[in-house]
Amino acid sequence: MPHIVYVQPDGSREAVPASAGATVMTTAVTHGIAGIVAECGGSAMCATCHVYVDPASVGFLPPTSDVENEMLASAASERQEHSRLSCQLVLAAGVDELIVHIPERQV
Repeated sequence: MPHIVYVQPDGSREAVPASAGATVMTTAVTHGIAGIVAECGGSAMCATCHVYVDPASVGFLPPTSDVENEMLASAASERQEHSRLSCQLVLAAGVDELIVHIPERQV
């Protein structure tokens, strides 16, 4: 079964089962992953689900949209090369593992 690995700022990792077509954000909320606030519920309107995609997982994701790019500019934690909004990251069919790092703060 596919899974998403959430890496906390302290380095601890939690792998949770995920379904193809689910977002990284909804999977985190469903499994009670700390650090994903998701205030807007997945509308790309708040940047409180900001994550850093692990370089090993970047190739599994579509490019950043203009809306997502704009919202990332207001993220509470520093934007990095592989910053994304987890509400915009859909687990594609055929991907067994997706790794994301949660930033120090979301608000």
